[in-house]
Amino acid sequence: MPTQALLEELAWRGLVFQHTDGLADALAGGAVTAYCGFDPTGPSLHVGHLIPVMGLLHLQRAGHRPVILVGGGTGLIGDPSGKKAERVLNTPETVAANVRSLRAQLERFLSFDGPTGALVRDNADWLGALGAIAFMRDVGKHFTISYMLQKESVKSRLEAGISFTEFSYMLLQAYDFLELHRRDGVSLQVGGSDQWGNMTAGMELIRRVDGGETNVLTFPLATTAAGTKFGKTEGGAVWLDPERTSPYQFYQFWMSTDDRDVGRFLRFYTLLEREEIEALDRATTEHPERRDAQRALATDVTRRVHGERAVQAAAEVSALLFGRSDVTALSVDALEALRAEIPTASLARREPFDSEQVVEALTVPPTALFKSKGEARRMIQQGGLYLNGERLGAERQSIGGERLLHGRYLLARKGARTYALLDVTD
Repeated sequence: MPTQALLEELAWRGLVFQHTDGLADALAGGAVTAYCGFDPTGPSLHVGHLIPVMGLLHLQRAGHRPVILVGGGTGLIGDPSGKKAERVLNTPETVAANVRSLRAQLERFLSFDGPTGALVRDNADWLGALGAIAFMRDVGKHFTISYMLQKESVKSRLEAGISFTEFSYMLLQAYDFLELHRRDGVSLQVGGSDQWGNMTAGMELIRRVDGGETNVLTFPLATTAAGTKFGKTEGGAVWLDPERTSPYQFYQFWMSTDDRDVGRFLRFYTLLEREEIEALDRATTEHPERRDAQRALATDVTRRVHGERAVQAAAEVSALLFGRSDVTALSVDALEALRAEIPTASLARREPFDSEQVVEALTVPPTALFKSKGEARRMIQQGGLYLNGERLGAERQSIGGERLLHGRYLLARKGARTYALLDVTD
């Protein structure tokens, strides 16, 4: 992709917040190597991290080489940008474990093959060996206190207080840029708009120490049309780690996108072509009830993060819980995904399964759909309980073992949308 086309594409997608004046010329001069840093303050990235990751992906698709810098060194300190208080410092062992986890997640997005294959670097490799005297002599002397105080990441913390530890973070990030410039020929740093001050400090250090010319590109920080920070739910952050946010919950997060946001998020978080996104924009305007744009967004992002099987299972679970789809068509993957979303318990195998056995299972935790056996029996008599899509009632008091889903599951539904899953064991 030509340089101008790349910048136009990023701008059309809303991914350009600001960049240095020399960026267009640098990209026009041939392939560049660009890096983005991720501090391992936790064991998983969340969806708020995805904009810079997608930025790296667009650069790679245009023929440039991405470098993922995992901050095993700076993660021991923590970036003060956007924070109101001092971070809790992690132990080296915790940071090392987080580095391994984040690397695995980031490798899902970028190609690591060929001349533009992504590189992964850990700044613990050089910061760990950097002594205090060498750091102050070789890095600190190039920055005045007044220069550092002008940076927003520091300025915003002066009233509340900032330790020397976090105050020095800017210089450590600048040193990262210098090291990557020397080691891998990195000439472009990308990141969120709140990183501009730290990133331009790196440019200044490279210019002073090596006389090199480098550039910076920042992406916007995503917010919703309601003015809230993107990526948060009532339950907290939406994580890429399936143990923290299940693939179904991840999928459903994107399905719940506000109509006012979905077109913008399709541009941010997918690689769908302009024509397809604009068609989905029109669909949102003309038929918002269909949620075609939300479904396209949820499918694309979930597939990239969790894989095809996970997105198919999530779509099946979503259709079941919200659309009353055909229970008997559920795949094994969907039933396994359901285990994490609805109450599930084991049930001893019996031929056939009679209503009393079901009553027993559905009146004790965790699958207590009813407060008492009497309530359960009344619901069955009234035809308000379904097993694998079949209504139990006065006429039907049992369900044959051949009706088990995939030979082992009974899915109970009370009323319209209250479910429990019984896993039949021998």
